[in-house]
Amino acid sequence: MNRVYDTIEPSVIDDDMLMVAVEEQGPKEQAGKIAKEEGIEFKDVLYLRLDFKNILKIDNMWQMTDLTKLQLDNNIIEKIEGLDCLTKLRWLDLSFNNIEEIEGLDNLVDLEDLSLYSNRISLLEGLGNLTKLQVFSVGANRLEELDQLIYLRQFRNLQTVNLRENPFCEKQEYWNYTIAHLPYLVFFDFRLVDEASREAAEKIYSSSIEELREDERAEDRRRAEMDEYTKQQELYIEAYVEKLNGSYVYDELYSEDADGRKFNQLPGMEEPLEAFKEKCTSISIQLFEYGLKQHKKRSEEVQDFFASLQDAKTQNANRCAETINDFLEYKKSAFLDLTQTSDQKEIDKICKNYKDAVRTMNLQMMGCELELVDQLEDTIKEFERNLADLVSTFVENCQGYMSQLRDLQNNHNEFLMELSTNMLEKFVKNEVEEEVADEVRELFVDKDTVQNALSASHDIHLLKIDNREDSIVQRINSWMTKLLDKIHYDEEVKRNRDRVEIDNLVDFLVDELESLDIGGGL
Repeated sequence: MNRVYDTIEPSVIDDDMLMVAVEEQGPKEQAGKIAKEEGIEFKDVLYLRLDFKNILKIDNMWQMTDLTKLQLDNNIIEKIEGLDCLTKLRWLDLSFNNIEEIEGLDNLVDLEDLSLYSNRISLLEGLGNLTKLQVFSVGANRLEELDQLIYLRQFRNLQTVNLRENPFCEKQEYWNYTIAHLPYLVFFDFRLVDEASREAAEKIYSSSIEELREDERAEDRRRAEMDEYTKQQELYIEAYVEKLNGSYVYDELYSEDADGRKFNQLPGMEEPLEAFKEKCTSISIQLFEYGLKQHKKRSEEVQDFFASLQDAKTQNANRCAETINDFLEYKKSAFLDLTQTSDQKEIDKICKNYKDAVRTMNLQMMGCELELVDQLEDTIKEFERNLADLVSTFVENCQGYMSQLRDLQNNHNEFLMELSTNMLEKFVKNEVEEEVADEVRELFVDKDTVQNALSASHDIHLLKIDNREDSIVQRINSWMTKLLDKIHYDEEVKRNRDRVEIDNLVDFLVDELESLDIGGGL
C-alpha cells in the first residue's frame, strides 16, 4: 500500500507526457502516422492511460475537456487535484497511490465508476456531488470504523462496492452491518448480495436502520421543499417580480437609510409607520400578482408562436416530401427506360424529360420555400406585435404601481416633516416627555439638521423605488429584444441551409444522370 519514490524521478503531468500517452493509445500504422502528422487535439481525447508513470502531482489536465475515462493507477500521487475541468469524466482509476484524503472531485458530477483501492484513506468524505456513482472501490485503505459506511447511503445508484482489506473488515459484524446499512448494493466485495442475507442483516440492525430512514425521509422532504422554493424563485425572476411578495420593498427602503431608521423611533411614529409598511407591502403584492399573470400570458404567447412556426414548417416539409417522392417514382421509371433502349433519340428524349423534371421539382420546392418564408414572416411580425403589446402593457402597469409607491412615500415624508417640526419645537423648549434615544436627539440640533436628514432619507427611498422600476423595465425589454433577435437569426440560418440543401439535391440528381455515361447536358 505504501509506495515510495524509487530511483525514477517523481514526475508531474505535462504536455510532453500527455502527447506521448495520446500517441501510444491512438490509431496505429497508417492511420496513426496521419494522426501524428496532423496533430491530435487534447480536447478530442476520450480515454487516457497514465498508469505506472511515477506521477507525483496531477496537473495540466485542463485541455482534456471531453475525457470520459482516466487511468492514473500505480503512481505516487498524494493529493486528488487538477481534475476540475474533466466534467464529462465517467470512469476514474486512482488505485495504488499515496492518497490520504478524498477531495477534488466536486465537479465530476457524471462520474459512475471510481477506484481508490490501495491508498491511505482513513475517512469516507468528499463524494457528495457524485450522485451518479455506481461502482466504488476503496479497499486496502485505512478505514477503521464501520459507522463511516452510513455516508454511502446517500448514493442511491451505488450498486457495487469493494471495501476489502480495510481494518474494519476484521470485525465480526462487517458483512451484516454493510449489507444492512447500504440497501442499494448488488455486489459487495465481489459477491452477489442475495435478498435473504440482506433481510436477515436488516433484522439485526432494525432499530438503527429505522432511525436512519426517518432522518432520510426528513431530508428528502427538506430537499423537496428547497427544490420547490428554488423553482418558485426562478419563476419570480423570470416574471420580474422577485422580492415583491412581501415587505421586501419596504425593508429595502430603510436598508441604507440610517437617518430614516432614527426618525422611525420618534414618539407617535409607531402607528403611522405600520400603516406605511402595510400600504407599501399591499402595492408590492398587487404588482407581484399582476406580474405573475402577465408572465403566464407572455409564456403562452411564446409557446403558441413556436407551435405555429413548427406547424408551418411541418406542412411545408410534407409538401416537399410529396414532391420529392413523386419525382423519385418518375426517376425510377426513367432510369428503367434508359436501361431498356439503345435508340439514341429515345435516350436523348428521356434525358431531356428527366432534366426538365428536375427543373420542375426545383421550382416547386423553391416555390414552397418562398411561400414558407412569407408565411413565417407574417407569423413573426404578428408575434412581434403581440409580444410588444404584452410587454408595453406590463411596463405601463408596473410604472403605475411604482407611481403609487412614490405617492405613498411622498405622503409619508410630508407627515414625517410635520411630526419632526413639532418634535424640534419640543426639543428646543425641553418639553419632550417620552424617552428618546441619544442617536435620535442628535438629529434635533436645529432646523437645518432635521431638514437635511429628512431630505436625504426621502431621496434614498425614491431612488430605491426608481431603481426597482428601472430594473424591471430594462430586463423585460432586454428579454424581448434578445428573443426576437434570436428568432430572426435562427430562421435566417435555417432558410439559407434549406436552400443550399435543395440546390445540393438538384446537383446530385443531375450528377446521377451524368454518371450513367449518357450524352446530353443542361
